[in-house]
Amino acid sequence: MSKNTFQEKIWSEKFGKEYVARNMLNIASENELYKKNYGITRMKMDEEFIGKLNRSMKILEVGSNIGIQLVLLQKMGFRHLYGIEINKDVAELAKSRTKNINIIYGSAFDIPFKDNYFDLVFTSGVLIHISPLHIQKAMKEIYRCSKKYVWGFEYYADKYTDIEYRGRKNMLWKTNFVKLYLNYFKDLALQKESRYKHLKSDNIDTMFLLKKNSGKKK
Repeated sequence: MSKNTFQEKIWSEKFGKEYVARNMLNIASENELYKKNYGITRMKMDEEFIGKLNRSMKILEVGSNIGIQLVLLQKMGFRHLYGIEINKDVAELAKSRTKNINIIYGSAFDIPFKDNYFDLVFTSGVLIHISPLHIQKAMKEIYRCSKKYVWGFEYYADKYTDIEYRGRKNMLWKTNFVKLYLNYFKDLALQKESRYKHLKSDNIDTMFLLKKNSGKKK
């Protein structure tokens, strides 16, 4: 698979594997980390946003890393779970760490599934690593593959802000991703959004759930 952007190339190589080595979490440690950072566990966040959705729906995570978010959803009872991951070695590691979850090697810019194949497509800390020059392309793919819902958890800022990440520039941005989605796709409607302030800093993250409204112009 060709790497079309600088960020794809970096994450698909050593940098991506080093990230995994620093963040080899399980459900317990993931929830503990969220509780420490926000005062609420990730599972509690997920329950508040998608806890009432049908457990038989098909869900895709774009940028699934080692699959911890998908494992959390599996623990909640969701049964038809898929992930795509840009780092081939990490995708293989995710397969070995999960059971009955379909994780494949792939890019957010070319999701290898048909239009409307999933009931819900989501990202968790992935849009922040896609350049503003290419974010619309990734969002179009996420939107294309979802029949009903787009869900996300990302860093928040009122406007695009470039943040140095582990000594590198051009690797991390925060912005109002909800606003971007709504600007790009006129048939999306915001169902719910919560902003979570970090307990030990002024940083803010956002979780949001968007829904396609059939009949409205794209």
